[in-house]
Amino acid sequence: MPEALVIVHVQVHVKPDAVEVFRAAVLDNARHSGKEPGVARFDVVQAVDDPTRFVLIEVYRSPEAQAAHKETAHYQRWRDAVADLMAEPRTSVRYVNVFPDDRGW
Repeated sequence: MPEALVIVHVQVHVKPDAVEVFRAAVLDNARHSGKEPGVARFDVVQAVDDPTRFVLIEVYRSPEAQAAHKETAHYQRWRDAVADLMAEPRTSVRYVNVFPDDRGW
């Protein structure tokens, strides 16, 4: 059986006056993250009813790939750029995929 993917949902609440600056920074990070060999998918979604709320949906091929992501220049640039833009500290939840499990999708 193939190794389970590591899926991370990062919840971000941005200050109302920082939404556009945050969007620019997170999109830059996402574009670069999607090019990492250990990243299977990297989505950024924004709440329809509250544009200050975002979720980063990060899918890594392994725990090592997730660790490697945090060592990249683009992640560190994003982390530093958005630190003062958040209304509260970001939170994350890690998941593993249950279905599909055969990677034939």
